[in-house]
Amino acid sequence: MEVVTNFSAFDFTKRYSFSDYLKYEFTKRVELLRGFIHKMSSALNRRHQTVSQNINKFFLNTVNCAVFVAPFDVRLPIASAKKQTTVVQPDICIICDANKLDDLGCNGAPDLIVEILSPKNSKYDTNTKFNLYQEADVNEYWIVDIEQKMILVYTLQNGVYIGLKPASEDEYVKSIAFPHFKLAVADVFVGL
Repeated sequence: MEVVTNFSAFDFTKRYSFSDYLKYEFTKRVELLRGFIHKMSSALNRRHQTVSQNINKFFLNTVNCAVFVAPFDVRLPIASAKKQTTVVQPDICIICDANKLDDLGCNGAPDLIVEILSPKNSKYDTNTKFNLYQEADVNEYWIVDIEQKMILVYTLQNGVYIGLKPASEDEYVKSIAFPHFKLAVADVFVGL
């Protein structure tokens, strides 16, 4: 595959690999899901960015692992794929195993991923990415709902995500992967 400089050059019926993904040279954000191109929102709104920054500040002050925010490439290990065909850009991810980090991003499942819903991506994050993260053995997946001001936490148990009770504004988010976490949900939505 040649270098791709224009998004319209993609054949959306074709499967691509990570080596193809490395040849993309344009400003649009994309993810590669089981070999298929998925176009992402090019600019995140103020509310999304505020929530992301609030969570990121908490993680940076709480965890002794690497914390990254989008755009940051995560190459997920999908057992059914013969080669690397899934590259996502989670809103926030925590990676405790430094061996998974390289100059291209993260090669393997992060310990925790956070996705912040927006009206255009809610089905994508609650269905498509939920299933991918579960299959890739991401230990914990947080879905942040700005409209409802709540956080859903899913933890991996025997290869299946189990949902904890949703945490709303007057409660705290607790993590199974990081038991010392105690994040006030109200702090996530400060500045909205």
